[in-house]
Amino acid sequence: MKILFTGGGTGGHFNPIIGVAQSINKVVKEQHLLTPELYYMAPTPFDARVLFENNIKFQQISAGKIRRYFSILNFFDLFKTAWGVVRSTYMVYKLYPDVIFGKGGYASFPVLFAAKILRIPVIIHESDSKPGRVNAWAAKFARRIAISYPTAAQYFPADKVAFTGNPIRKEVSEPLTVGAHDYLKLKPEIPCVFIVGGSLGSKIINETIIESLPTLVEKFQIIHQTGKANYDEVITTVNVVLGGNPNAANYRPMQYLNALEMRMAAGVAKLIISRAGSTIFEIAAWGKPSIIIPISEAVSHDQTSNAFAYARSGGAEVIEENNLASHLLISEINRIVDNPEVWQKMSDGAKSFAKTDAADKIAQEIVNLALQHED
Repeated sequence: MKILFTGGGTGGHFNPIIGVAQSINKVVKEQHLLTPELYYMAPTPFDARVLFENNIKFQQISAGKIRRYFSILNFFDLFKTAWGVVRSTYMVYKLYPDVIFGKGGYASFPVLFAAKILRIPVIIHESDSKPGRVNAWAAKFARRIAISYPTAAQYFPADKVAFTGNPIRKEVSEPLTVGAHDYLKLKPEIPCVFIVGGSLGSKIINETIIESLPTLVEKFQIIHQTGKANYDEVITTVNVVLGGNPNAANYRPMQYLNALEMRMAAGVAKLIISRAGSTIFEIAAWGKPSIIIPISEAVSHDQTSNAFAYARSGGAEVIEENNLASHLLISEINRIVDNPEVWQKMSDGAKSFAKTDAADKIAQEIVNLALQHED
């Protein structure tokens, strides 16, 4: 049994793929099937170590990105995409997997195009409340379509679609409290706010947090995932903003959190501040109240609708980028953390939104389709 994964080069695509791969291995073990061969085809491995740990072989392809704004790069990327289609068709034909699982994004287009030509069964997953261009196109020939938000169903054929939720990696699905305060060098008696700006960090969130720090560190401990590219700039600015502040130790900046650190941060956090990508589903599984700050619609077509779709569960408040200011953020943090009834209601709302079996459901469907193709 050969299964090929493909998707865009961000954590929002990569991490759910890992979650599904882990569940596939569990399914075949439970059903006493032969160990499958797993492959990931994309322009970059994103995290080669995680691929290795999950026995997923990486195969590199070329893929061009079509931006929603004018850029000369769009012209050059047309040629990159064309070459990617040619190379992917050859590579997919050579591999000839039993099923292909696509997570969407520009990086998945060449592989899915090859699947269409070669008539290889395809299952796609849409993480957003509104589908991206590639998944909207791939839905026409995909055998099954899994969605994370029920509102996405209207964009796909009803006989193909299933509301599964978003797959979550096993290693981050449950918060970890034992030893977390010691490991993160935090004090248990001071409430903690965890800021995670997506896998690459967020400059606008970083700037707002830094502006808010002198007030926040008076009563909160802050775990701040800055993103690797932003870390040095954040540290330099924070050294000025918190210079001489007696509560400066309450601020804990981190470039990027591995799976263990993410579970620990989730375990100690009273409130989480996040973008509106796939982290929403991890926050929901953790049952933690959150403030969601979606990327503006000018840059991302989906995050604003994602944020409000999640907020309807009661698990989160939404602050749009054009309204983001330090005084508003501080006010919302205080309102949620200081009011036990509000906090509990939001926690219950988050848990009601969570679908912790998403990866298992998708994995079972992939295995079923792969077995049919083998026959």
